[in-house]
Amino acid sequence: MPVSDSISNGMTDVIHTDLIEVSQIPLALYIHIPWCVKKCPYCDFNSHELANDSPLSMYEDYVDALLADAKMQRALMQGRQIGSVFIGGGTPSLLPIAQYQRLFKGLRHCFDFADDVEVTMEANPGTLEHAPFSEYLAVGINRLSIGVQSFAADKLQTLGRIHDPKQAMSAIKSARAAGFERVNVDLMHGLPQQTLDEALYDIQTAHDSGATHLSWYQLTIEPNTVFYRNQPVLPDEDRLADIELAGQDLLQRLGYDNYEVSAWAGRSDVPCRHNINYWQFGDYLAIGAGAHGKVTLDKSILNKNASNTADSGVWLDSEDPVIGIYRFSKSRLPKDYMSYQYAPKMIGWRHIAPDELVSEFMLNGLRIHEGVTWTLFEQRTGLSREHITTQVQALVSRGLLMDSAERLKPTALGRRYLNQILQPFL
Repeated sequence: MPVSDSISNGMTDVIHTDLIEVSQIPLALYIHIPWCVKKCPYCDFNSHELANDSPLSMYEDYVDALLADAKMQRALMQGRQIGSVFIGGGTPSLLPIAQYQRLFKGLRHCFDFADDVEVTMEANPGTLEHAPFSEYLAVGINRLSIGVQSFAADKLQTLGRIHDPKQAMSAIKSARAAGFERVNVDLMHGLPQQTLDEALYDIQTAHDSGATHLSWYQLTIEPNTVFYRNQPVLPDEDRLADIELAGQDLLQRLGYDNYEVSAWAGRSDVPCRHNINYWQFGDYLAIGAGAHGKVTLDKSILNKNASNTADSGVWLDSEDPVIGIYRFSKSRLPKDYMSYQYAPKMIGWRHIAPDELVSEFMLNGLRIHEGVTWTLFEQRTGLSREHITTQVQALVSRGLLMDSAERLKPTALGRRYLNQILQPFL
C-alpha cells in the first residue's frame, strides 16, 4: 500500500495515497475581482479602491489575465468538471457586463462545466455598481450574493457602506424579478450600538424582500482594518448572546435551515454548493489577484513536465513531488497580477504536510452542522479514522462531538464552542 511519511505530533498513522481518488473529489472555481468603490472599515479582504481616473481598458487587461491564469491551471482539472463557480471581491459587479461575456466565453473554452453548474456572483446594492440583473443571468450567473449587512441607515454609515436601506431592499426585489431564483443576502449582527430589535428587523426585512438564503454572521474586528486601529464599541457578551439566540429562533420560524455556522437556506433554496465544497475539503481552482486555491494531485499530473510556461499546470517546489494535496495563491496587487509573461504567477504553491491535514479538514468539515462522514475523511485526506481516535474520544466525553460508525458531527454545545473542538486537532 503506498504511504507517505509518518505523521508527527504523536500521531502514529500514515497517509494511504490509494485512498485518495482524485476523480471523486469535486472541483470548483473561484474568481476574484479586486476593486471596490470604497474600502469598508471592517474589511480585511484583498480589495482595492478604484481610482477616479481608472481607464476602462484596465478591466479588459484584467480579464485577459484571468483567462491566461485559467489556461495555466487547466491541467489541474485532471479530467473533472467544474461543479460550481464563485465570483468574489472586492465588488465583482463593478466589472462591466461586456467583460463578463468575454470571461465566460473564454472559461467555457478552457474548462468543462457541469450542466447544472452553480455560478454565484457577489454584488452590492448600489445601482451604479452593477448592470441590470437579467444580463448576469444571460452570461450564466445563476445565483447572487448581495452584500447588504444591515437595513438600518445609521449602521450602514458606521460600516462605511455606500448604499441605503431602500437600495438594499430594491436590489433584492429586482434580482428576484429579473429571474434569479437563488438570492443570498449577507447580514451582520453584533454591530456597534445594535439592539436586539434592530438585528431581528434586518432578518425579517431580508426575508420579506425576497432573500432565499441568508449568511448571518457576527461582526468581528480583524487585523489590518480601520476598525482594528480605531475599534468601535460593540454590544457586550450578554447582548450578543441574546441577539444570536433570538435571531436563530426567528430564522427557524421563517423556514430557514441552519446547515453551517452562519449559513441559512430558505424553504425554496438549497445549501450553497460552492461553500459546501470548501467545507467538505473539496478542490478548487482560483484565478484573480490574491486568489487562493486547493488541489489534489495524482500520478498522471505529476508525471508531466511542469515547466513555467503558459501550458504548464503547476509549479512544484520539489524535485521529487509527491501525490497529495496542495494549496496555492496568486499575487495580491492587481498591477502585479496583470504583469506576466505567460500567465499570472503562482506565488504560494505548497504541499500540505501530513500533520496539517487533520486540522485543515476539521477546521472546514466541522462547520457543517451534520458534520462529515468517516468515508469522506479518509477519501479527502488519505488518513484512517484510527488516526484521530484519541482526540475524538476526548471531545465526545466532553459533550462536544457525536461519533458513530458513519459520521462525526458537533453537538449543539460543540457548535457554540467550535474553537474548543478544533484545538485538539491543531
